Amino acid sequence: MINDFATLTVPALATRYETLIHVCREMGIRSEPKELFAALADELRGAVEFDLLGVSLCDENTDAFQSYFIDRASMADLVPEEKLTLEEALTLWVYDQQKPVVRTTDDKEPRDNRLQATLNGLSIRSICALPLTTARRKLGTIIFGSKQPDSYSTTEVGFLSQAADLIALAFDNALNFTASRRASEEPRLDNERLQLLLDVTNQLVSHLEFRDLFREISKQVRRVMHCDFVSVSLPDAEEGQLLQYALDFPESKGMLHEEMPYPVEGSPSGAAFRTMKPVTIQSPFSGWLAPIVQIAANEGLKSLCFLPLTNCKRALGTLNLGRLRDDAFSQTDIEFLTQVANQISPTVENALHYREIRALKDQLSNEKLYLEDEIRTELNFAQIVGSSAALRRVLKAVETVAPTDSTVLIYGETGTGMELIARAIHDSSARRSKPFVKLNCAAIPTGLLESELFGHEKGAFTGAIAQRIGRFEVANGGTIFLDEIGEIPLELQTKLLRVLQEREFERLGSSRTLRTDARLIAATNRDLEAMVSQQKFRSDLFFRLNVFPVHVPPLRERQGDIPLLVRHFAQQFSRRMNKVIETIPSTALDGLCRYHWPGNIRELQNVIERAVIISTGPALSVDITDLKFLKTGSEAEKPGSPKSANNSLHGVLEETERRHILDALKQCNWVVAGPNGAAALLGMKRSTLQKRMHKLAISRQLR
Repeated sequence: MINDFATLTVPALATRYETLIHVCREMGIRSEPKELFAALADELRGAVEFDLLGVSLCDENTDAFQSYFIDRASMADLVPEEKLTLEEALTLWVYDQQKPVVRTTDDKEPRDNRLQATLNGLSIRSICALPLTTARRKLGTIIFGSKQPDSYSTTEVGFLSQAADLIALAFDNALNFTASRRASEEPRLDNERLQLLLDVTNQLVSHLEFRDLFREISKQVRRVMHCDFVSVSLPDAEEGQLLQYALDFPESKGMLHEEMPYPVEGSPSGAAFRTMKPVTIQSPFSGWLAPIVQIAANEGLKSLCFLPLTNCKRALGTLNLGRLRDDAFSQTDIEFLTQVANQISPTVENALHYREIRALKDQLSNEKLYLEDEIRTELNFAQIVGSSAALRRVLKAVETVAPTDSTVLIYGETGTGMELIARAIHDSSARRSKPFVKLNCAAIPTGLLESELFGHEKGAFTGAIAQRIGRFEVANGGTIFLDEIGEIPLELQTKLLRVLQEREFERLGSSRTLRTDARLIAATNRDLEAMVSQQKFRSDLFFRLNVFPVHVPPLRERQGDIPLLVRHFAQQFSRRMNKVIETIPSTALDGLCRYHWPGNIRELQNVIERAVIISTGPALSVDITDLKFLKTGSEAEKPGSPKSANNSLHGVLEETERRHILDALKQCNWVVAGPNGAAALLGMKRSTLQKRMHKLAISRQLR
C-alpha cells in the first residue's frame, strides 16, 4: 500500500494519515451512528475528494439499510429520505461481494437506472463504494461521490479502503453502544408502557364523566410516549366532521382547543378515521390542505400521529398525538399506541351511546316541560266537536294537507279553535309520534321571543345563566305551531324565513349552525295581506306561510254545532267539579243558540264553566243575563247609533217565554184553566198564567 502512495508528497501523506488518526479519535468519543457520521464527514473532507458522502448500515433484524447522506459544502442532508432506496442495487452488491466499486455516470447498468438518474440530478459524475466490515461482522457500505469525472484512482481507493476499515470499527462501536443502551432502556420502557395500560384500565372503571376520562388518559399517554400534544376526536354526526373532544397540550399557544372541528376529508385525522389505519406525518406537512394542519404547524408541532379508534370494524373516532421536536413516531410506538386505542375504543363507543342517550333525555325533558305546560292550559279535547257544513269543509282541508309537510296558515277570529285544527293536522300526519310544540307569539316579550324560538347559549345575554333549547330544536321531526304569528317583529321575521327555507338556525350567542326538520303551522286573527301593504309584515314570509291557507269559521256561522258544544263543555266541567249535570233546559239552550258569540268557542266555554259552578241540581243553570244580543232590523244596520245597542238577555227570555205560552195555548185551543188547560200543561197556576199573559200582552186576538 505504501507503493500506491508514492505519487503523493510527504505533506499530503501526512495530512491523510493525520486524518486517519482523527478518525480513530472520533471512534472513542462518538456513540450515536448519526453523530459519528457527521463528525467523520467533517474529518474526511480535508483529506479526500468528495462532494457527496453516504453511509448505508444494515439492520441485522430486518435486513434493511439505514442510510445517511451529507453534502460536503453545507454539511447538511442532501438526498431526501424517499430517495434513499435508489442506491439499493449498488449497496447490496458491495455488501455481498465485499469489494470496492468505482463507477462514473457514463457506466450504465440496468439495475442502477434509478441511481443513475439520482446522481445526474445531483451533478455527481463519479462514485466510489466500499464495504464497511470488521473482523466480527459486515456492517454496510460507504459511498464517496464527486462532481468531477474519474476522481477515484487506484491510489485513492487504497487510502479510502484504509479509512473504511477504521470507519467500520467506529460504526461497530457506535452500534454496539446504541444496542446496549436500548437493551438497558427496554425493560424500563416496557414496564412504563405496561403500567400505562394498567392505568388506562383503572381509569376506565373509575370515571363516570367521559370527557374527564379522556382528559386523564390523554395526560398519561402524553407522559409515557414523551409527547407534547394528545387529544381524542369524536364524530359530529350533524356536521359530518370530527370534534376534538378532549385535549392535553400544556405548551399550547391557544390555537388548538376542545370542540375544534376536524374535517373528515383532507385532514390526517379524517384519513385515519376513514381508512381505520394509523397516519403519521412530519413537518412541513406538505400535501395536507386542511386548515387544522396549518394550525398544528403554527403551534410548533413537527411530528403527528393519528390512530383510529375502532370497534366491530366501525370507526368511532381518533387518538391524536404530536411532538414539538422533529422526532418521528416509530413502528414500535404505533404498535403500542394501537394497543392503547383498542383498549379505550369500547369506552369511546359507550361515550357515543351515552351522548346519544343524554341528548334524547334532554329532548324528552324539554318535551315533558312543554307537555306539562299544555296540560295546565289545554282542555284536552278528545276531538273537534261539531257537524255543521262549515266545520266539515275545514276538516276536509285538514285531511287533504295533513299527509304533506307543507306549511299551513290557519286564520280566523280569536277563540275559534285554530290550535285544535293545527293539532288535528299534526295528528293526521306522519309526524304524529313526534312532538307538537306550540308558542303564542303575542304572549312572549319581543326581546325574549328569539330565545324562545331558537334557544340561547349560557352568557348570551344578561340573565342567560344556562343553555336553553329553543322550540324549533325541540320540535325537530315534529310540528311547531306559532299562534298569533302576526305579532312577530320585523327583525325576527328574517330569521324565521331562513328556518323555513334553509331548515337551519343558530342559537343566540352561538356561531354553530343547527338544522331542524320541524313542520310549521301558523295561525293569526289578523289580516296579514293588509299588514304586508302597510309594511308591518314581510311579503316573502307571508307568501312562504300562505302555502295552504285554512279558514276556521266563527261560531255564529256554525249555530248547529252550539248544542253539541254546550253538552260537551257541560260534561267536561261537571266531571272536573264532581257534579252531575243531566239536563239542559231548552229555554237556556235556545237562548245560547240565538247569541252571536263575539268571543266564539272560548266565550261559550267560559259561560258553560260558570253555569256548572252555579248549578245546584241536575239541570244546568245558565246565567245568561250578562250576554248581549244584536237587534234585528234597522237598528242592527246602524252600528254607530244608540239604537243599535244590544238588548239585555231579559228581553230574550221574555220573548222565549211568550212563544212557549202561545204554543201551549194553541195546543189547548186557548183553554187556560182546567185539567186540559194551558196552565196545567205548563205546570203553572191559572192565576200565574193569566198574570204572565197580561204582562206579555198575550191575547186571543193573536191567533
